[in-house]
Amino acid sequence: MTNRFILNGTSYHGAGAIGHIKDEVKNYGFKKAFVCSDPDLIKFGVTDKVLKVLTDAQCPYVIYDDIKPNPTIENVQHGVEAFKTSGADFIVSIGGGSSMDTAKAIGIIITNPEFADVKSLEGVAPTKNPCVPTFAIPTTAGTAAEVTINYVITDAANNRKLVCVDPHDIPVVAFVDPDMMSTMPKGLTAATGMDALTHAIEGYITKGAWEMSDMMHLKAIEIISRSLRKAVDNDPQGREDMALGQYIAGMGFSNVGLGIVHSMAHPLGALYDTPHGIANAIILPTVMKYNAECTGEKYKAIAEAMGVNTQGMSQEEYRQAACDAVQQLSTDVGIPTNLKEIVKEADLDFLAQSAMDDACRPGNPKDPSFEDIKNLYISLL
Repeated sequence: MTNRFILNGTSYHGAGAIGHIKDEVKNYGFKKAFVCSDPDLIKFGVTDKVLKVLTDAQCPYVIYDDIKPNPTIENVQHGVEAFKTSGADFIVSIGGGSSMDTAKAIGIIITNPEFADVKSLEGVAPTKNPCVPTFAIPTTAGTAAEVTINYVITDAANNRKLVCVDPHDIPVVAFVDPDMMSTMPKGLTAATGMDALTHAIEGYITKGAWEMSDMMHLKAIEIISRSLRKAVDNDPQGREDMALGQYIAGMGFSNVGLGIVHSMAHPLGALYDTPHGIANAIILPTVMKYNAECTGEKYKAIAEAMGVNTQGMSQEEYRQAACDAVQQLSTDVGIPTNLKEIVKEADLDFLAQSAMDDACRPGNPKDPSFEDIKNLYISLL
């Protein structure tokens, strides 16, 4: 069996990383940037940090900010038209998954216009050309969209999330700068951090996992579990560690897939606009228990990576310990423990079918039925 691994050509890590944007603009010979960033980041001056670097590099830019927290087909299509009239020759995406996912879809459609409907990009689309060259600057420590070949766009008309997987969408350079994350409020830090932990755990136990991805995911679990609480308290070292941990998780899961935590979280975002990290965090411990019987000794390694002493534990005990450690971390950073305030019982069949149809579902270590997923939702009400 052959395993494929795709990563950025270049990535910069650590405080001050965005200063290297000017070097890469010069290296590539770019003339004008199309900056994708959401309205809040612009309002609170976070985007300005990057705009200053572009200005210092004497690189003109145009800003595109028609981006929602769960970006829609319309956000992408408006962005495509804006890019066409901008005169830009590269994209700079600044933000969390929303900005970076929007930028990926815009960049793909510009170079592959036959996918302008956006819907046809769902799954593994047969695009032929790499997207518009993109620099990605994350402002959250969670999605790792700056290093993945994945993006998610909401089909608002049908209350669905389109999970798109395309090697042509990966940014050419990532600038992972914890200083860009320092203004994240506690709630967003917690939610995006738990998203990163979900990536690491699901990537570690997914059907496609192998030795190289296991190495990355276990290290990511270790870093995230020791640093997320500190990051929520805005400790600088915690922020820097989370920036690295979420990126390492992205390196892994982008290449091996995820599971039904994400399959179940996606329709919550599409139907109720639930923040993705919150949905993942609530669902993760319950799905871990459901999957446990199909994970061999992997939960022992998860528990140990999260600081649990598993010496003398039986298989049942260390599996429970891994689930408990995840639940405790989620609770400690203020994540709700159930979906009572989110899910309406009348929507359960729609949610379960959406999760079954989701692109992440086949990677789950245990093959679920419609009833399995519906019952998992019910158990969280």
